[in-house]
Amino acid sequence: MKIESIKKLNIPDKPGVYLFKKNGHILYIGKATSLRNRVRSYMSKGLFDMRGPLVEKMAAEADEIDWIVTDSVLEALILEANLIKKYQPKYNTDAKDDKSWNYVCITQEKLPKVLIVRGYNVLPSLLNKMYGPYTNGSQLKEALKIIRKIFPYLDDKSKTSYEFYRQVNLVPSISNKEGIEKYKKDIRNLKLFFSGKKKKILQNLKREMKVEAKAGNFELAAKIRNQIFALDHINDIALLKDLPYSPPLLEKERGDPNYRIEAYDIAHMGGKNMVGVMVVVENGEIKKREYKKFKIRTQNNINDTGALAEILERRLAHKEWAYPSLIVVDGGIAQLNVVKKVLKKLNLNIGTVALIKDERHKPKSIIGDEKLIKQHKSAILLANSEAHRFAISYHKNLRGRNFLK
Repeated sequence: MKIESIKKLNIPDKPGVYLFKKNGHILYIGKATSLRNRVRSYMSKGLFDMRGPLVEKMAAEADEIDWIVTDSVLEALILEANLIKKYQPKYNTDAKDDKSWNYVCITQEKLPKVLIVRGYNVLPSLLNKMYGPYTNGSQLKEALKIIRKIFPYLDDKSKTSYEFYRQVNLVPSISNKEGIEKYKKDIRNLKLFFSGKKKKILQNLKREMKVEAKAGNFELAAKIRNQIFALDHINDIALLKDLPYSPPLLEKERGDPNYRIEAYDIAHMGGKNMVGVMVVVENGEIKKREYKKFKIRTQNNINDTGALAEILERRLAHKEWAYPSLIVVDGGIAQLNVVKKVLKKLNLNIGTVALIKDERHKPKSIIGDEKLIKQHKSAILLANSEAHRFAISYHKNLRGRNFLK
């Protein structure tokens, strides 16, 4: 499609799901915080550099775009998975059969558990219901945090930490018959939610609230009222940040499922409070538990390359940390050469790429091993964007603490 055709469309600035089509057949399904901004981004001049040849090919092939508005980003996430499973579009091929994607599973137990399970770990005989696949594990976990506040549920951690979770209202109260019955109703509502039937849930809850109030169970009626309010006002701020790329489309873009990318960035203000960070992206997913922060020790002035060399040497000295398959740095030839020099000094063979930014600090090009860039472009962009965000956040926090001293 041409950008002129896109501009003529009255695409709403709301969350939802968009569908690229050709001759009425769906090519690709995606979700967005802003349908208008996301769809228009597919028509940008830098599409090839930002999202790779497959996305560019898909956008050029499409002759129609449709969309479905949702009340929240959370509902867009769920609708996207349901539509991909139903239509199995050409450019979402990876999601329909890949065993590494995540599923939401509800077990067959008397008191069912709600679990996130990788496709290759799914045991259908133990499950009552399974939803997915969800192509972004980090977003799915954030989504379940939101849902759990509305419908508390049991999971694998509930048994050992039940009392703690109960105090923060993340597990159901199942000490009596009424509590167990309420939990079973909440599980039914969870199933409806993951089927995209929020209106049906609201109807059920309003009916339940009236029944409980009429029976004099005012405490339970108040809990149900709170669930109704929460569903009508879903707070999905954690999901509002659109990722800087579309999820990888096909297996050949993802490569080795255990492929570990580490991205590094430096932040400072005029050389003061200089810090460095390391972020990890593995199998296309952010691994926040493995992020590292570094206070720069050896540089007393503005020397980004010197600081980069320092944090790389300090990081690579930790042999107990899994070594990366690829290192991503922000900058250009100078930064790329620094990484290569450190790796040579330590006798390590690790792939390296660098992102060159434009005057607005947007990715302009990627330099380094062209084969690795082609194979992992989406994950490289994600890792770099996340490293920049993490570095700025760490620097601001450190600067604030130093100011208060």
